[in-house]
Amino acid sequence: MTTTVNARVQKHRAALRDAGLRLVQLWVPDTRRPDFPAECRRQSRIVAQADFSDIETQTLLEEALHDVEGWTE
Repeated sequence: MTTTVNARVQKHRAALRDAGLRLVQLWVPDTRRPDFPAECRRQSRIVAQADFSDIETQTLLEEALHDVEGWTE
């Protein structure tokens, strides 16, 4: 006897729940939208500007690079 798609999905989800997992659904940006690349650039510039003006974090990162074997500036 063939089970329906819904029955298989319910069985699969029940097994995952029994294994201690739970379903989580997330909304993520639609990378297919034509304005997606421009929005990525916009947000990257904001982060870069914030990083550039944060001298304390820049100093910390530069000091941490000295601990990375083989890293050169």
